[in-house]
Amino acid sequence: MSDRILNIAYIGNGKSANRYHMPYVLARPEEFRIKTIQARHINHDAWAAVPGAEYVTDMDAMLADPEIDIVEITTPSALHYSMAKRALEAGKHVTVDKPFSATYDEAAELFDLAAKNGVTVQCYQNRRFDSDFLTAKKVLESGKLGNVFEVVTSYDYYRPGMMGGWKANPVDNAPYGHGTHCLDQIISWFGTPDRVHSDLRQLQGQGMVCDYFDYDMYYDELGLKATVHSNYRMAFQRPSFEIYGDKGAYIKYEKDQQERDLKKFYLPAGHPDFGLDTPEQWGTLRYYDEDGMHEERVPSVRSTYSQWYDALYQTVANGAPQLVKPEETLAQMRILEDGMKQLA
Repeated sequence: MSDRILNIAYIGNGKSANRYHMPYVLARPEEFRIKTIQARHINHDAWAAVPGAEYVTDMDAMLADPEIDIVEITTPSALHYSMAKRALEAGKHVTVDKPFSATYDEAAELFDLAAKNGVTVQCYQNRRFDSDFLTAKKVLESGKLGNVFEVVTSYDYYRPGMMGGWKANPVDNAPYGHGTHCLDQIISWFGTPDRVHSDLRQLQGQGMVCDYFDYDMYYDELGLKATVHSNYRMAFQRPSFEIYGDKGAYIKYEKDQQERDLKKFYLPAGHPDFGLDTPEQWGTLRYYDEDGMHEERVPSVRSTYSQWYDALYQTVANGAPQLVKPEETLAQMRILEDGMKQLA
């Protein structure tokens, strides 16, 4: 068991790095140190400097640093593939923010390159540690719902102007932006589906950005359909998770609290109530057994995205299998790429 601290370097110094990655690394000082942050322009107008980190503009020099163990790619989505490839060629372990790439072939190339160089690459699927997702899994595993035949997860917004215009690069459309989270949750839960039906729409008109997606994922042996959908024009947001079985149902409306806390700069380090649901945010379980019908509120599972980094540490320091398996990411890339083909 290794007890050394791993050095992380970031390519990109925007919202992704500073809001969704670094706070969870800084909460694990016994595992990681943020050594270097590379960006084309260095300033601290939007985001305060990380104490002890070196800010640089020279990517080649950063990648040549033998002390850096892991490179995290937090650039705009269109650069993920090319930046990850450069870091892998430099012999670094790599974490790529979502979306992992634009195509199945790009993703497969990155996995092959990592294997060739004896390192790892995986997508930053932090939302495997969303409290609403983990609570839904716990409810299903309880058996109280009987034979579960349908799971639905929604990722809605009311942001009609959020993604205006036409985005020619697939990674700049909603399925690659938020669909990656939902698809990964379902694939990590139930595996690769046997069949998928995709319904993607351009609510602003033909030829415009895709701001609506609906994926029905069928698991024949389980007798299960899992639906992943999002609509950027939903004035009333649908439940975050719905589970239906022959003995009952579970519904939770509120999504994970961590993002709302992060947006207020209420960070995980030093705040024991960070990301904690209130009882009003808990989901509701209704089920039937030999004693009749029951209804109860289900306390949300406590979680933190730092757990993703705990798994990363075990992979890089101790050789444990990576949390996000290549075949899971490849299955997701196939679904995303095939779905986008229906748009004009």
